Amino acid sequence: MASVNSLASTLQQQLVDALTAALPEAGAADPLLRRSDRADFQANGILALAKKLKGNPRELASQVTAAIPAGGLIKEIEVSGPGFLNVTLSDRAIIETLAARDADDEGRLGVPYNSAAGTTVIDYAQPNVAKEMHVGHLRSAVIGDAMAHILEFTGETVVRRHHIGDWGTQFGMLIQYLIEHPGELAHEGGAADGEAAMSSLNRLYKASRALFDSDEEFKARSRDRVVALQAGDEETLSMWQRFVDESKIYFYSVFNKLDMEIRDTDIVGESGYNDMLAETCRLLEESGVAVRSEGALCVFFDDIKGTDGEPVPLIVQKSNGGFGYAATDLSAIRDRVQNLKANTLLYVVDARQALHFKMVFETARRAGWLNEDVKAAHLAFGTVLGKDGKPFKTREGETVRLADLLDEAIDRASAVVREKAQDLTDEEITERGTQVGIGAVKYADLSTSAARDYKFDLDQMVSLTGDTSVYIQYAHARSRSIKRKAGELKSQPHPELELAPAERALGLHLDQFGEIVAEVAAAYEPHKLASYLYQLSSLFTTFYDQCPVLKPEVPGDVAENRLFLSDLTARTLHQGMELLGIRTPERL
Repeated sequence: MASVNSLASTLQQQLVDALTAALPEAGAADPLLRRSDRADFQANGILALAKKLKGNPRELASQVTAAIPAGGLIKEIEVSGPGFLNVTLSDRAIIETLAARDADDEGRLGVPYNSAAGTTVIDYAQPNVAKEMHVGHLRSAVIGDAMAHILEFTGETVVRRHHIGDWGTQFGMLIQYLIEHPGELAHEGGAADGEAAMSSLNRLYKASRALFDSDEEFKARSRDRVVALQAGDEETLSMWQRFVDESKIYFYSVFNKLDMEIRDTDIVGESGYNDMLAETCRLLEESGVAVRSEGALCVFFDDIKGTDGEPVPLIVQKSNGGFGYAATDLSAIRDRVQNLKANTLLYVVDARQALHFKMVFETARRAGWLNEDVKAAHLAFGTVLGKDGKPFKTREGETVRLADLLDEAIDRASAVVREKAQDLTDEEITERGTQVGIGAVKYADLSTSAARDYKFDLDQMVSLTGDTSVYIQYAHARSRSIKRKAGELKSQPHPELELAPAERALGLHLDQFGEIVAEVAAAYEPHKLASYLYQLSSLFTTFYDQCPVLKPEVPGDVAENRLFLSDLTARTLHQGMELLGIRTPERL
């Protein structure tokens, strides 16, 4: 089925046509349409137009209103103040547009695909091999997963990349220890679960670090092992692979708890670009983009200087021949542009890496790997804070383990669900508690602008009131409950009916879903979708209070129309929350 034009876009076109008809000398004028408290929409573009044409804005506004066709979309249009147009839409137009959205047989609520869709490689959820995932890993995973869903919904081809930390000098120490203590990663009774895998890795890391710091001979053997790893020695690589595989068992267990699918083929860590590093350096040096400075291969920038006023370079290759992060990131750009045919590279990485990415992107532009047809963007995110407004730590001052954080959220949410549950079994309460708890953690992150820090407050996150995912999940469940109780009553639009204020407000907001999704996808701002869904839930709550659906005194056609609005709300909430990676249970 074809996409459905929103009420705002249809109105915009009618106003443009009226402006052109009434004032042909104005050319292609923008009516500057926006939502308004005084009517459904306000257009204030005539003020600028009057200035340009040296005319009276109120007179021009009257000419434009006279050129708008009567009936149909617009119920009332009035000239206000110095020349604003206040527009109220007809109830019929609202319900007919929503009916078209409901009838979309692709299940997309009439939301159009982006006609300029291309291929985006999105780099997110980047844990480190042989290290525990902590609260600092949460935002990249949650924001990245939501953006991947949103972009795919708009028609973008999305290639996920998890650039895990799976290379570096620390592996010399770990591999050497494992060779000398071969049973350290063995599991009793076969395959390990995530916790057991991480426990083994933690134990091995601590033991190898203690030996490395205290035994000079072991330290020397570990350094030789790094050389063997980088040279591709078979035994060393096979031991390295054991660490990677063990870590993946653990990663998958945490991502599974986050209700997030991470596929093996999407994991291309630092090691995946090793074969490209030397060529990347050669290309940069031959083209003059990078130059040798004190033995290191560097890229310099006019606008990036240190506190001493001296230029701060991007070091692509160290003076000892070793490669830094920049060489890996630049090689990844080459791979993603040349082999994966990406139009857009999106990096969901901590804001503290902003300078690094600025330098890497500029280097790639100078080398011609990024250009007018291929762009790179850093979706930078802030820090997760505790209730005290300081970086989130345990009472002992340790970094909070991500798995522990998620378990606590599930426990708190399960208590809330158990308290409210009327007809749920213990099994259902456990399932809903997980969906509500994980949803609460994701929503708290996604409802804050990514660039800002936010406070991790579980009491607030699982609250039934305020801007929380639980509030939205309960609004969805309430609508599903109305549907179940409606029995034989049809969910059917009635465009001929006059709408109550709460019905109009809900209907107008439902119609904005597609525009919000397009805006969020273009600007990489998932918090705007979260805000839209919260407002939709609030409007539905008002509708529920003021416009009964199933009371005996409600006429049949009114009840059918209200059931239709309730059902479309549930579908929109479900679709929107799904794009954020959050479940919407049918019952709560």
